[in-house]
Amino acid sequence: MSSKLRWSLFSSLAAGAIALAVFGLPDLRAQADDPIQMRIGTIAPENTPWEKQLKDLRKYIETETQGRVRVRAFMGGSLGGERAIARRVAQGTLQAFGGSTAALAAMVPEMDLFEAPYLFDSERQADKALDSDAVKAEVSKLLEAKGMKFALWAENGYRSWFTREKRVRTPSDFRGLRMRSQESDIHLEIYRSLGADPVPLDVTNVMQSLQTGAVDGFDNTPLFAFATSWYQAAKHMILSRHSYQAGIVVYSKRWFDGLPADIQRVLLSVPQSLTDEGRKGIRAMDPILIRNLQQFGIEVHKPSNAELAEFKKGTDKVADKIANKLGASGKRLLSTIKSNR
Repeated sequence: MSSKLRWSLFSSLAAGAIALAVFGLPDLRAQADDPIQMRIGTIAPENTPWEKQLKDLRKYIETETQGRVRVRAFMGGSLGGERAIARRVAQGTLQAFGGSTAALAAMVPEMDLFEAPYLFDSERQADKALDSDAVKAEVSKLLEAKGMKFALWAENGYRSWFTREKRVRTPSDFRGLRMRSQESDIHLEIYRSLGADPVPLDVTNVMQSLQTGAVDGFDNTPLFAFATSWYQAAKHMILSRHSYQAGIVVYSKRWFDGLPADIQRVLLSVPQSLTDEGRKGIRAMDPILIRNLQQFGIEVHKPSNAELAEFKKGTDKVADKIANKLGASGKRLLSTIKSNR
């Protein structure tokens, strides 16, 4: 190639590079300064203690990262049902999920075990187990294997049964009842052990199913029953408190692994006070909401010790059945929970 031709080619390339620099290339410094977006999906309704806890989490993250991370919560299932949201987080197309442990069981089946019937005799027992280093270590390992990182515990609380028409006082009262079940093995097995016909439904389909009589009842906490208006379709409630349901916030591991190390440290250092305050807010509302249910005309029955003993006996094989089905990992997690409660 002649020196004249080489100079002509070089001049053309240089001119093109200058033009791209001036007109075509993005401002890389501006891009680097753009905040990292963290979207968190949840089915928790607005104006609830769950929303407040997520706002507190947002404040912590945005403050500690000096605005380098911006958090936006999508409430009320606006991004889909719990299982769908959790799956997106595991796949890396959404940054975070806040919801029930049972919802994560679609990807991490062992998480079902936290909601085993009568696993915790008290909230104090539940707190002690969940906040223990041993349980957190087991949970973190299970989550990471499925593309998620543990952030913090939240709470839904103790679930009880609501029915449209029939009073429930003993396990035999469930026979023939079509009960809405959360879409998880442990919840389905609880109903089967009591002789009910479980109908797995996402939260978005429950109200219509209650109104049309497609299901005869459901179980959840007083707060969730109010927040979703499901209580409006019920006439009876029994304070069975048969299943303690923890809440949990997790990050997408794929997203997390791409973050700077100092931001990773912030995300993994969420203060225990966020969990404690979230629990306190939910528990303070429970007795108030139960009184409100009664004022709305719902018959609320507090079971006797003898009645509770029947429900415990009717469901006492559920936890081991699910753990055995899961194999070594399930047995190990259940054992760790029990030894730390």
